[in-house]
Amino acid sequence: QVQLVESGGGLVQPGGSLRLSCAASGSSFNIYTMGWYRQAPGKQRELVATITSGGSTNYADSVSSRFTISRDNAKNKVYLQMNNLKPEDTAVYYCNVEHIIYKYDYWGQGTQVTVSS
Repeated sequence: QVQLVESGGGLVQPGGSLRLSCAASGSSFNIYTMGWYRQAPGKQRELVATITSGGSTNYADSVSSRFTISRDNAKNKVYLQMNNLKPEDTAVYYCNVEHIIYKYDYWGQGTQVTVSS
């Protein structure tokens, strides 16, 4: 049973930084792409960033200059370093893992990020 547990969310002022972590368990994650998505109130869930086991990354245009995704394959963890946060980054952030061949995926429970003065 795959489980994803996010941590690191919270309240931060505009211009501040947060680091999200996601601990994955229950499978061998070298065959999964790991990533972060977010959902703001009244909006659809959207991709933030993904990373393959080989380190290839993909970012949403809105965050590519401010956020950095990384993963530790030995620890089955994925991270999202978020810098220069803006009020429009306020959302629930979800960890996701997707099988590289069969494309089924799993979601974490989400962690709230609020950017406000």
